Amino acid sequence: MRYLVRARVKPGREQELLRAIDNGTLGEGSVAEGEYLRNMRDARLCEDQTARWVEVCYCPTPLLEERPYWEQYFDLTQVQDAHDRARCKDENGSEPWACGDCDCTNRLERKLASTGEPFVLTLRSPKRP
Repeated sequence: MRYLVRARVKPGREQELLRAIDNGTLGEGSVAEGEYLRNMRDARLCEDQTARWVEVCYCPTPLLEERPYWEQYFDLTQVQDAHDRARCKDENGSEPWACGDCDCTNRLERKLASTGEPFVLTLRSPKRP
């Protein structure tokens, strides 16, 4: 399944998060290890100061595997289905592991890409709120 994630960086964790992204160690040890870096590359900082990204997750509970890794740096404010579960090929069993290459959230991801600012660039900015 694909989820739209909204999260706020925990106060004081910005530089540590940026180091983990730059070093490629974000999510190290997780089965979804590479997904974390892709998520941060695509994440956007929106007006409400939440970082938002679309995340692929195959867990029975949304972000069950990923949550401990994200919660080191973020307060997850909302995790919601990024599209209709009934139409998710992995979720309905018609094509196991389909979410990795699925284009079901392309429209949402294009819209998100034009919203706010690139999240990682805001972490690098000395003007970060």
